[in-house]
Amino acid sequence: MKTTRRESTRRRHSRVRRRVKGTSERPRLAVFRSNQHIYAQVIDDAEHQTLASASTLDKDAGTSAGANKDAAITVGRLIAERAIAKDISEVVFDRGGKLYHGRVAALADAAREAGLKF
Repeated sequence: MKTTRRESTRRRHSRVRRRVKGTSERPRLAVFRSNQHIYAQVIDDAEHQTLASASTLDKDAGTSAGANKDAAITVGRLIAERAIAKDISEVVFDRGGKLYHGRVAALADAAREAGLKF
């Protein structure tokens, strides 16, 4: 039986989520990448609460298309600014089952450069 890409992503994501938990001191930076957009959320798993979010759909992002690395860099900077504004400086990174490559890596690097530690 052949596994689909979606099943492989879901399997990788469950492996990542077994280890990565967000706490009040160190919330989880979750990244979701679709074909057209990229989304990032800072989540406190203990309280089940989203503390900050950013995506290519935000007006503040100023991107018309979300399917490239430049848009991912913009979202990475934006999520870091919003997290730091809420006194969050350290997070754990959740790549959402996607490979740490391309747009996901660009978002992570931009968030690090903007001041988030992970």
